[in-house]
Amino acid sequence: MDIVVAITLFALALLIGVEVIGKVPATLHTPLMSGANSIHGIVIVGVVIVAAHATSVLAWVFIFLAAVLGTMNVVGGYVVTDRMLEMFKSDKSKKKDQEGK
Repeated sequence: MDIVVAITLFALALLIGVEVIGKVPATLHTPLMSGANSIHGIVIVGVVIVAAHATSVLAWVFIFLAAVLGTMNVVGGYVVTDRMLEMFKSDKSKKKDQEGK
């Protein structure tokens, strides 16, 4: 019975996610996704929790893959967010940043 509940929750989350993302205009999609990617650091916390209970080589392979992919997602989110914020800086603040470096 637990598998039925899990599949139902997954299907409902999928449908709600598609509906919500489908309503977002294209101009807002990148800023929202970059922020969401950086929030996905919870995946890394999950990897640490699962690693504490891993007993097989296959589990360690999946843990390693999850850690690498989760880290790439978090770093990518921060990089994209930083680039977007750089677009909104005024010329004065850009000059100050360059002088300070």
